[in-house]
Amino acid sequence: MRRDRGGHGDPAQAPHRARHGALHLRRHPRRLHAGERAPLPEGITLIDFDDFGEGFWLFDLATILFWYQNQPRAVEYREALLRSYERTEPINPLHVDALDALILARGLTYLGWAADRPGGETSAFLEAEVLPIVAAQCAELAARDAELLERRGTTIGPYSPLFYRTPRHFVHGEGVWLTDAFGRTYLDAYNNVPQVGHANPRVAAAVAEQIATHNVHTRYLHEGVVNYAEELLATFSPELDRVYFTNSGSESNDLALRIARHVSGNSGILTTDFSYHGNTLTLAAMTTGLDVSEPFGEHVRRFTIPDLDHAGGRGEPEVLAEALAQVAEAIASLQEAGHGLSAVLVDPSFSTEGLPRLPQGYLEGLAALVHDAGGLVIADEVQSGLGRLGWAWWGHQVTGLVPDLVTMGKPLGNGFPLGGVVTSQAVMDSFSSTNMYFNTFAGTPVASAAGRAVLAEVHERGLVQRAADLGERVRARLAEIEAEHPLVASAKGRGLFFGLELVDADGAPNPELAKAIVERLANEGILISRIGPHDSVLKIRPPLVITAEQLDVVVDTLSRALHEAAPLPVGAGA
Repeated sequence: MRRDRGGHGDPAQAPHRARHGALHLRRHPRRLHAGERAPLPEGITLIDFDDFGEGFWLFDLATILFWYQNQPRAVEYREALLRSYERTEPINPLHVDALDALILARGLTYLGWAADRPGGETSAFLEAEVLPIVAAQCAELAARDAELLERRGTTIGPYSPLFYRTPRHFVHGEGVWLTDAFGRTYLDAYNNVPQVGHANPRVAAAVAEQIATHNVHTRYLHEGVVNYAEELLATFSPELDRVYFTNSGSESNDLALRIARHVSGNSGILTTDFSYHGNTLTLAAMTTGLDVSEPFGEHVRRFTIPDLDHAGGRGEPEVLAEALAQVAEAIASLQEAGHGLSAVLVDPSFSTEGLPRLPQGYLEGLAALVHDAGGLVIADEVQSGLGRLGWAWWGHQVTGLVPDLVTMGKPLGNGFPLGGVVTSQAVMDSFSSTNMYFNTFAGTPVASAAGRAVLAEVHERGLVQRAADLGERVRARLAEIEAEHPLVASAKGRGLFFGLELVDADGAPNPELAKAIVERLANEGILISRIGPHDSVLKIRPPLVITAEQLDVVVDTLSRALHEAAPLPVGAGA
């Protein structure tokens, strides 16, 4: 007997409630958890948990529709069936979106059942009837992606980059999981935009509630932006007590450079020799880690970040002295050219640069040289901030960099466009007293609601300390892989931002192996990427809500993929 909760009134206006029910009278030895198979206390005879909960009706609907796939009026029948369901209670749009994947999954379970029981009459029937339907469905889904790629190329152009040899087409996300158009789930160990998880319910509800209420810009008073500013600034040191809001990391970095130029009275900029901080004209002129057509700015000087994993036999003091001397030479060059120094812009974790292992005192020395030249230190926290590195809210707090301005971007809104620049009252007074800064969509009630929800998630779920704890766990696992595999040069990173640097047999960077590992993991259902000047460092940067067990899956799969792609020599690793 099945029992659904009935709906009343207009289905279009009713909330999407869960349908729950139970199906019994399906007596089968595989379903007996008690009784003749395993006597239990009186009154407990049959438990079939698969038939409880919201999924049962979706699975049955998928089964019905699967067997109607080859009928000439299949589309018409599907629409009629869904309308009938809607008369009882509205169907969640997410469930409708999932139907194609569930229908395909139903067919695959039939084939799995047949493969497990070869030679039988039912298996032969399923192979003859089901296999052609499943093959046709797969071909149809593949054709949809091919068509989508073609449409993409004729609208947003073929130059917008895509990950992976076979681009993934995602249609749903939840926590650390993404589901593609084929219904396959992937463990996301790469994306930091959903800092507190894909489709985070708290963030989604906050945005939906506020946008359904009102959404104005900051030329009108509203409490949300002030509440958010206070809560955000509380995560910084006391001297960083003012904030400008933006819509992205690019806007934040562009604004911070403009502020630094005003405050310092200089135009010169320092950047590392392999970095990316955004796509505005100002930032393109100082980009060293991506191809750009803009000429490298005459007012910009680049310098190399030291890495103790590439010390070449030099001791740490020597590496430190040489690195700081290079910075001093760059500053002197700017001064000689008449630019002076306005700012250095760096990511405290130096992620694009490949997560180098810095000598002790480097960041302090870098900041001192910049300040002595009259410049400001800008910490780009788009990748390393908001608890990513563990132990503290912001990367500069973990690494020891003391900034004058801190820039933030995509993780702040967990997918909602939100960024910011945090600085001191003195810097704000200097700039804003002579420059009106106004940004229509920055600091709106909706943006503030998204930002506050993200902060609440990080705080209440203890994600900063959890990143530290999980980072230590992963670091130990990666050190084991480094010790046992000769093509792993070093384990990189801290907190929930880590990776492995891969080399060839001669010790040279090995981007080919890194690419092969990224592709292998994608085929295994795990998303990572690669970074560094040679694209030879695996980049693992999951949402902060990832669990220890899920991280173990990532590292185990990574280790296996590495050994399959580059097998150890006979006798090695013993």
